[in-house]
Amino acid sequence: MRGSIRKRGSAYTYWLDLPPDPVTGKRRQKTKGGFRTKRECQAALNEAIMAVQTGTYVEASRRTVRSFLLDEWLPDREPPKLRATTYASYQTQIKTHVVPGLGSVELQRLSPAQLSAFYRALLADGRRDGQGLAPKTVKNIHAILHRALKDAVRWGYVVRNVADAVEPPTGRSPEMQVWTPEQLRAFLAHARTDRLYAAWLLVATTGMRRGELAGLRWVDVDLEAGRASPRRPRVVVNYAVEVSEPKTAKGRRSVALDAVTVAVLREHKERQAEDRAVVGPGWQDSGLVFTRPDGAPIHPDLISDWFERLAREAGLPKIRLHDVRHSYASAALAAGIPAKVVSERLGHATVQITLDTYSHVLPGLDAQAAETVARLILGDGPASTDVSKA
Repeated sequence: MRGSIRKRGSAYTYWLDLPPDPVTGKRRQKTKGGFRTKRECQAALNEAIMAVQTGTYVEASRRTVRSFLLDEWLPDREPPKLRATTYASYQTQIKTHVVPGLGSVELQRLSPAQLSAFYRALLADGRRDGQGLAPKTVKNIHAILHRALKDAVRWGYVVRNVADAVEPPTGRSPEMQVWTPEQLRAFLAHARTDRLYAAWLLVATTGMRRGELAGLRWVDVDLEAGRASPRRPRVVVNYAVEVSEPKTAKGRRSVALDAVTVAVLREHKERQAEDRAVVGPGWQDSGLVFTRPDGAPIHPDLISDWFERLAREAGLPKIRLHDVRHSYASAALAAGIPAKVVSERLGHATVQITLDTYSHVLPGLDAQAAETVARLILGDGPASTDVSKA
């Protein structure tokens, strides 16, 4: 590798021959001047040579954060590299928040201080109504940027991932909205004659996701064994419905069903057979468990709207359909079901996700565990109180 130093006026400049362009094969050269002494210039040249030899050299570029994310990184992340819903979420966050806040910054000049200031601004007034974004949302944006900048390093656009030097927000997210078991029971009683009662009961007793519910097929349900295996979720991407893969590898699970839920699913299957007989040749054989009267799939958003209408009619606190999943998990943990079991039924990637998501339930479980273990060791009789007096 060749380099040279020349004096230009009162300052020194170095020239460095770079490896040929990998695409065109043309010769490339880097030059940098403005050094006050020859020694400073030689030191800079040596540093540049070392960077080229170790593979850490990055050519200067005016590429902006906007052009990198929208023109290069997002197109490279398109499905199937990412799940369609994940890709759509990345697009939304980048276009709505990152590009307006950092888009004009040159990628190579992006600094940890700029990222920190950007996150503070999002927390202060990042929403369109002037309110701040939730800490969890800003953490998600940080995760997207960290992943994108990691690829920028890998592609040789920047020397380091500046997101490594920035701590994401640590503030608390809004408290999770759930129904108590009594409220959930009241909802199910109100919805007992509803066409989708089996769907509401299935969510309440298994914690299935909306997409899993919308995509559940009869071939995924074994009523004799009392098990359901949601394998083909139907998810919404910009209101279009796509058949997706399970959200995580653990999402490919088989969930045990209780006797009441199995009985209600049998009733639902019989009613669907009656619908099929009435509709006749016009029946759409989607194979899905929950359909329109003609057998056609139900849009997942319509299922959510349907649920919210029933909840209003029942006079219950407003929650989302997804919050019924949270209600199920909270009730299961409060009842003493091991977190590992709850995690597997929910299809979480790890039990830690379950523990982090439902940490609000854990303090009560801790006290319950203390009393249970104490009774086991000390017994329930007078001797237990004598120990405390010793």
